Amino acid sequence: MTLDEAAASLKKEKRPVLMDLYTDWCGWCKVMDKKTYSKEAVVEYLQRKFYVVKVNAESRDAMLWEGRRFEYNAGYRVNEFALWLTQGRLEFPTTVILPSDGTGPQAIPGYLEAKDLELVVKYFGEGAYGKVPFADYQKSFKASW
Repeated sequence: MTLDEAAASLKKEKRPVLMDLYTDWCGWCKVMDKKTYSKEAVVEYLQRKFYVVKVNAESRDAMLWEGRRFEYNAGYRVNEFALWLTQGRLEFPTTVILPSDGTGPQAIPGYLEAKDLELVVKYFGEGAYGKVPFADYQKSFKASW
């Protein structure tokens, strides 16, 4: 989805948003696309539980999200949206979850294999975020991907 499509979809049905923050030059971003985001179980789950958006951190185009306009920041050589999503901690790839309860972005930096991504997305997708501490959820989690 595009940012605009995700924003429009959120008005119809609340879901967490998963943003895949990448750059064109990032080798690990390409590996994650090929090995993690292409797995059938990952694709099926994300489509069912999330709105998924790929965001090029270095985009020079203005980005609009929740009434805010984000511009390209020449000093950092990234779009300000990437700075906002990661709270200024830029690493690529970064998986960012915007919880359905409207709390701020939850950035998970670095390459994630499907089994590692599964823990994170199911924590948010199954509604445990905000109700169960992540450490407790992680202890009882059983991976299936």
